[in-house]
Parts: sequence; C-alpha cells; structure tokens
Amino acid sequence: MYNELNENEKAVIERKGTERAFSGEYDDFYEEGTYCCKKCGTALYTSADKFSSGCGWPSFDDELLNAVKRVPDADGRRVEIVCKNCDGHLGHVFEGEHITDKNTRHCVNSISLIFKKV
Repeated sequence: MYNELNENEKAVIERKGTERAFSGEYDDFYEEGTYCCKKCGTALYTSADKFSSGCGWPSFDDELLNAVKRVPDADGRRVEIVCKNCDGHLGHVFEGEHITDKNTRHCVNSISLIFKKV
C-alpha cells in the first residue's frame, strides 16, 4: 500500500518529472534524521550523507544499503535513481565531479522525499 500523492508529487515521482531548482523544501535543509521515499516510506538517505552542492536540489553522496536503484535515463545520457521498493522517481546520480570524498552526487527532488527527524 502506497501513500496518496497529490498531482505535483505524481508528476515527479510517477511520471519522472523534475521540480524547479532551489524550490524544494530540503534543498537548504540540514537537520539530523532520515530521508524516506514519499510514495512508500522506505528509508533512502541519512542526513550524515547530505551535503551542499549548490545545484538547487538536495544532494547526497551515499544511500542506505539496498534502498536506491540506478537505471539508464530515457535521455540516454544520465543515470536515473528510483526507490528500490516502489520504483518512485528520485532524481539522478552523478559520479566523477570530485565534490566529496565519495565522488558521488545523488541529486534528488525534495518532493520525492519525506524527512523523519531523529
């Protein structure tokens, strides 16, 4: 059973849209806790792996074990990331930018996430 989504959430999570840069509630947000999939509630990321990339979307350099699936994007250039449990669209993953020691940036739509404070 999945959480009910509004039309804006469906546009991003189910139809693979993207929210406007710098518009999401978690872009400049740094409380301690866990970020979960808005559609199914699966834990995806921890605040320890969140960092400021300046790209306009929440950025993480690691995900929780077995939480996120990487799939080729329809554009043929990028790698899409989806919730491994429900296939809800999260955003894209980029490697080789040398922004963090892990050299990975999960660029995630805030609208795809629910934050659970510790």
